[in-house]
Amino acid sequence: MSETVLTAASGKEWVIGYERPFTIIGERINPTGRKVLAEEMKSGDFSRVESDALAQVNAGAHMLDVNAGIPLADEPGLLAKSIELVQALCPDTPISIDSSIHEALEAGLEACKGRPLLNSVTGETDRLEAVLPLVKKYDCAVVAISNDETGISEDPEVRYAVAKKIVDHAADYGIKPADIVIDPLVMPIGALGQAGRQVFDILHKIRKELRCNTTCGASNISFGLPNRHGINAHFLAMAASHGMTSAIMNPLHEPEAQAIRAANVLMARDADCMAWIKQYREPPAAGSDGARGRRVSRRKRG
Repeated sequence: MSETVLTAASGKEWVIGYERPFTIIGERINPTGRKVLAEEMKSGDFSRVESDALAQVNAGAHMLDVNAGIPLADEPGLLAKSIELVQALCPDTPISIDSSIHEALEAGLEACKGRPLLNSVTGETDRLEAVLPLVKKYDCAVVAISNDETGISEDPEVRYAVAKKIVDHAADYGIKPADIVIDPLVMPIGALGQAGRQVFDILHKIRKELRCNTTCGASNISFGLPNRHGINAHFLAMAASHGMTSAIMNPLHEPEAQAIRAANVLMARDADCMAWIKQYREPPAAGSDGARGRRVSRRKRG
């Protein structure tokens, strides 16, 4: 099966793949909907970018998505600066360069060390012809979002067809399916009752027919519902069991992070459950030798 190989500034590799642990892509470095962060970045204050980067890595993020989409700001310059700072703080963590603006994507690619994930390309012809040459030029991987000139379809077959179009178009540039991470677009389950099942069905087709890895904006599934973390966590575990290999999400939300760790255990992606044990095993009590306090049952011999 396809494996998407990414590298951090230090040269350390991270691999997205069906037989690998589920990849958590930290979403926090994004000023969209975060007014304070947007104003700070715009004024040249990147302290929150730095703290968000460290917090996400400490919480278990395997990659960091970096976005600097602020209206009326120098997005290419802000994105390049953010990437440089994040990589200096987290040299072992690969980067996802996130922008809808061609100039910003290229500025991010110029600034980034290692082999990043470019986020993103869609099925629109002009977008394909703008972004895919960058993917080829900089030898990076790319997120392929399953919408095109017609918008986002509620029909999963249409979304699959758009994904296939992107894969086929990328092949014309010599870009392999292993370097395409498809986002099949998760719809809000509160508005579209079949949204979960649709994604699971698409994941099977992508795995079997396109042989690409997959990702999503995990929180989309619960939009408009109460107890969103509960829905998100169960969705992520189920999506992993159906073949999803990564998600753009907030690793600081423990229910979602725990669900992914559990999925890794149950899908045999956590050898000997060691990652689970390391995360959740309670430390021994002070002064304990590891055996004291245990109740040992012995059969009385008469």
